[in-house]
Amino acid sequence: MELGSVVQFLENRNILVTGATGFLAKIFVEKILRVQPNVKKLYLLLRAADEKSGLQRFHNEAIAKDLFRVLREKLGGNLNFLISEKVTFVPGDITCENLGVKDPNLEEEMWREVDIVVNLAATTNFDERYDVSFQLNTMGAKNVLNFSKKCANIKLLLHVSTAYVSGEKAGLILENPCYMGETLNGVSGLNLDTEKKILEERLSELRAEEATDKEITLAMKDLGIQRARKYGWPNTYVFTKAMGEMLLGQIKGNIPLVMLRPTIVTSTYKEPFPGWVEGIRTIDSLAVGYGKGRLTCFLGDPDSIIDVIPADMVVNSMLVAMEANANQASDDVVIYQVGSSLANPLRFSWIQDYGQRYFTKHPWVGKDGKAVIVGKVTVLSSMASFRRYMAIRYLLPLKGLQVANTAFCQFFQGSYSEFRRKINFVFRLVELYQPYLFFKGIYDDINTEKLRMAAKEGNVETDVFYFDPKTINWEDYFMNTHIPGVVKYVFR
Repeated sequence: MELGSVVQFLENRNILVTGATGFLAKIFVEKILRVQPNVKKLYLLLRAADEKSGLQRFHNEAIAKDLFRVLREKLGGNLNFLISEKVTFVPGDITCENLGVKDPNLEEEMWREVDIVVNLAATTNFDERYDVSFQLNTMGAKNVLNFSKKCANIKLLLHVSTAYVSGEKAGLILENPCYMGETLNGVSGLNLDTEKKILEERLSELRAEEATDKEITLAMKDLGIQRARKYGWPNTYVFTKAMGEMLLGQIKGNIPLVMLRPTIVTSTYKEPFPGWVEGIRTIDSLAVGYGKGRLTCFLGDPDSIIDVIPADMVVNSMLVAMEANANQASDDVVIYQVGSSLANPLRFSWIQDYGQRYFTKHPWVGKDGKAVIVGKVTVLSSMASFRRYMAIRYLLPLKGLQVANTAFCQFFQGSYSEFRRKINFVFRLVELYQPYLFFKGIYDDINTEKLRMAAKEGNVETDVFYFDPKTINWEDYFMNTHIPGVVKYVFR
């Protein structure tokens, strides 16, 4: 593999980016505009009524955010000019044919001009409705590929998936494709047409029963979990992403196709500045709960490896992979797993320690103006111990009492039924996340390592497009970058 300059590669490129207001997509767009303002055009697909409202949405959710601070400081008033010259906002929806693009002139322009397609549109909600997740993560991937095939000068489709399509496998997890119909537990019968039929029939049944919107949502969430676990996946998100990979691999034709599988994506390591994050990532729900004094226990194997990778490293690996694979027509799908568990493993117990030390030294100040004092938490190393803990701490003291007057219900500000609803919600969340809290897998990244080595040997701008997890000092990153970033951008 021989690599040239990524900056030069990006010059005069026409790149279509789906899911343009998502976390990674915004970092991706900012990076390109900052390092290569001579990109020819960025077509940003996002849900909006028209191009003007698309611009307004991207401005509110991206340009006006701190993420674009460095670019604003660098360009000043010229940033708006750069956006107007280099960015075209495309109202659309990947769940629709031709990506839901209504303007035929814009559609023809993209088919004529676009040479790189980057699919970042997805729902990452573990507990999403099955119909929503299937349409976005599975059928949406197909629609993006079909659109790419109509682009006369297409050089590459880069599809961003997730490493956790592997399910709950233990040991070394290779960068292997998901083959159509192949399941994680060996149960036969997985068929995408069947899955579509099952969810449509269930929706029809619910509507015939005149179910409420809330009842339909809950039923479709339950159906997603049920179908995922039938074939060995722990949740709807990774199941529908795996089916999306299967579909792309089956129908790709001769289009160069790269699937990039990040692990748990965390705040930026260096660029555009350290610590930018948006929304509560998987592990950050623990930090938020603990820092605000609402978390009295951690659930998970202290010795397990938590595979995290900073967002800017993911984006850099995407950009280098684009340069390496554009025009490399092949029957094979190129897969890059981007994570840290093999090269620089991070233990769950370390994250617990970093959180306790940080919030002891920098306590969160609540709405009442008082600092939240955090203490040592109870570590529960199995689901059985978690159930015992919840029963002893919350459920048994309520038995036989006039619960409306107990401190528990005063704390939860509701009735006994409301209290039980919240407890059941906690149990559901734990059931969803427990596969990752007790994860025994290590993600092989031999293809990604080859990409890093080729970039280094080719004197590619490795200081600009860095993505080597071995360079990360986890203590320094969590104590001085990630947790402060979560406090600044996520805590409310």
